[in-house]
Amino acid sequence: MSHDVLNPTPEYLAYWRERHLCTLTTTRPDGSPHVVPVGVTYDPEAGLARVITNKQSRKVRNVLAAQATEPGGARVAVCQMEGRRWATLEGRAVIRTDEASVAEAVARYAQRYGRTPSPNPDRVVLEITLERAMGRA
Repeated sequence: MSHDVLNPTPEYLAYWRERHLCTLTTTRPDGSPHVVPVGVTYDPEAGLARVITNKQSRKVRNVLAAQATEPGGARVAVCQMEGRRWATLEGRAVIRTDEASVAEAVARYAQRYGRTPSPNPDRVVLEITLERAMGRA
């Protein structure tokens, strides 16, 4: 089922506010998919999803490699599931390193997951400008 990324149903948004482990799918330079577990926050007002991560991670390298050739950023997907409920957000990702973007992403992560991550000077944000939302929540 398709959803409006900027105006999701209350049920869909509530599902994205529950504490769930998610997956992030990026594409390696050779074209193969790279799927890893992550924490994701969904901000429909801004049309964004955010993943905090270490700047040396494979997912960051994949996004940076794609950014070099794909206008607008790397194509990615984040997904979560529980039983018969599932939700996927797709869009274009870029890497944000500025302090304000990282602080915003950390605050949103803390709100969703109920804990503030320990400080990490190598933390960056994989910021996804959303193009599509799907799921059954």
